[in-house]
Amino acid sequence: ALPANALPATTAPPPPPRHHRPARHRVTHRSAGTLLTVTEDELRRAAFGDSPDLDVWPALAAPNPRTRWLAAVVLGGQGHYAAAATVLDELRHDPDQVIASLSLSTRASHHRQLGAHHLARALDGAALARLQSAGENDLDGIDAAGARTDALLGLAADSLGAQRQNEARRLLARVETWSWRSEVRRGWVAAEIELADGRAHAAVEPAEAAYGVATSRKALRHELKSALVLGASLVVWGTPDGLNRGVELVECELNHSAAKGLHPLIWPSALLLVGRATTVGAVAIDRATEALSCVLRRADPVSRQVALDSPWVPTGLLRSGEPPNADPQTNFLTD
Repeated sequence: ALPANALPATTAPPPPPRHHRPARHRVTHRSAGTLLTVTEDELRRAAFGDSPDLDVWPALAAPNPRTRWLAAVVLGGQGHYAAAATVLDELRHDPDQVIASLSLSTRASHHRQLGAHHLARALDGAALARLQSAGENDLDGIDAAGARTDALLGLAADSLGAQRQNEARRLLARVETWSWRSEVRRGWVAAEIELADGRAHAAVEPAEAAYGVATSRKALRHELKSALVLGASLVVWGTPDGLNRGVELVECELNHSAAKGLHPLIWPSALLLVGRATTVGAVAIDRATEALSCVLRRADPVSRQVALDSPWVPTGLLRSGEPPNADPQTNFLTD
C-alpha cells in the first residue's frame, strides 16, 4: 500500500500557470587557480536544454538550493548518482517545499533507474506529502505544480515496477501537466504502462507525443530519452515500418547519448539494438557493459547493491559468460 499521507484526497489542483524566469544566479568556484562560473541559465540548459554534458561541479557549492538541485539533476543524467545523492539527501530537508519535494522525486528517479522501485516508492510518497500549497509557476516546472506531477508520475512508475499496472493507471489519471517537462514525463510513463500491459501499439501515441514536445523544446536529454521510449515501443510493436523506424531512432539516440556521456541512457539503448542494428548491434553488448559498469561505479553503495540484486538491471553483463537477467523489451526502466 502507498504511505497513508502519499495521496491526499483533498489536494486541490494547481491554478493555470503564469510562467516566469526567476532571477539569475551566478555560481563562482576557484579550482587550481582557475575561476569557473556557472549561471542558472546555463544550469537550466544543462538540465532541460541543449547542453546535458556541461561541467556543473562548481554549482554543488552554490548557496542557492535551486542551483544545487539543478546541478544534481544534470549529474544524475550523466550517471553521477553518488554525487547527486549527496546533494539531494541534503535538499530533501530544505525549507522550500518545492525544492524539498523535487529533491525527493529526483532521488527516487535515480533509484528507479537502477531497479530500486521499492526504495523510490517511499521517496515519491514523501515528495507528494511535502507539498502543502501552490505558488508561482516556472517555465520548466520547478514549482509546486511541477513537483506534484513529478511525485505522482514517480509513484505510477514505482507501481509499474512492482507489476501493479492498474494502480499505475489510476495514479497516471491524477496527473495534470502545466509545463513541457511534465508533458514529456507523462508520455514516458503512459507508454511504459502500455508496454507492461502488452499493448505496444497503444504505447506509440504517448511516446510520439513526448518525443514531439521534447524535440520542439530542444531539450536534448529529454529528446534522447523520448526517442528511446518511442523506439522501444515501435520495436516491440513489431510492424515492418515501425521496426525499421524504431531501430533507427534508438541507434541515433545511442550515438548522441554516448557523445554526450549520458551513461544511464546508453546501456538500455544498446541492449535494445542487440541483433537488430547492423552497425551497432555487433558491439552492443560491449557498449552496454561499459556504460552500466560506469554507472554502477558512480553510484552510492546502497544503490549499487540494490542494482546488483534487481531483476530490472542486467547485471549479468558484468559477469563473463552469464546472460542478462533483464529483458530490455519488457523490463523498461522508468524515469
